[in-house]
Amino acid sequence: MNRIVHGDNLEALRQMHAGSVALIYIDPPFNTGRRQTRLRMKTVQDEAGDRVGFGGRRYRTELVQQAAGTGEIAGYADQFNDFLGFLRPRLVEARRVLAPTGSLFFHIDYREVHYCKVMLDEIFGRECFQNEIIWAYDYGARATKRWPAKHDNILWYTRDPERYTFNLGESDRIPYMAPGLVGAEKAARGKTPTDVWWHTIVPTNGKEKTGYVTQKPLGILERIVRVHSNPGDLVLDFFAGSGTTGEAAAKNGRAFCMVDESAEAIAVMEKRLGAQAENL
Repeated sequence: MNRIVHGDNLEALRQMHAGSVALIYIDPPFNTGRRQTRLRMKTVQDEAGDRVGFGGRRYRTELVQQAAGTGEIAGYADQFNDFLGFLRPRLVEARRVLAPTGSLFFHIDYREVHYCKVMLDEIFGRECFQNEIIWAYDYGARATKRWPAKHDNILWYTRDPERYTFNLGESDRIPYMAPGLVGAEKAARGKTPTDVWWHTIVPTNGKEKTGYVTQKPLGILERIVRVHSNPGDLVLDFFAGSGTTGEAAAKNGRAFCMVDESAEAIAVMEKRLGAQAENL
């Protein structure tokens, strides 16, 4: 049964049966110390504006307020006094609910990934660490005093070090970087991805965009779901946010359980997934 659960994810995890989940993907807060917001812009025709559009018309840009009725930009404070202390009991429960052949995908950034990997090694065992996937993108502000950070880290752990679901043949294929070296047939077919995934962020004006501040691309989640679970399996995301994991699961014949304590996240997921889910 597909479910959207509004509440504390630790309590929700404790109510789940051991070994009941085939795949877990989580994208927890990154502990950046900043308030995470998504600024929505619009353009208004203005002859004194800062942009030039079709036919030479000039436009100015304006900020659109996100949280209706509050006068504030929607978002959340991404800061914890004890980040690992917050995550640890949730990850202990995540391991408990994973099926014997199940996988956990833990999405984080460069600031916290090394601390989180040590913790995950302790909880799952170092032998159950399979890959660190680098999701690389090229969008956003550019640093001028250091190399711009344009990647996230996704840690893949399995419940068992040797026996786990990995259907590589179900993956999408990507272009060769040097197609001339592999011949026309291979170049046309493309190759399976490596542990570096080049994928753009969610387009700001695309149909996929929900407006949720930390939304991740559907293409990334579909790759994980197709390769690391089977049709009919249950996929869990207990920092569900905009519900991308649920959409990826539903599109590929998997059941989903999405958990979040944010009313804003629940509203986005109800709109996106509500026709397929039971709200709790």
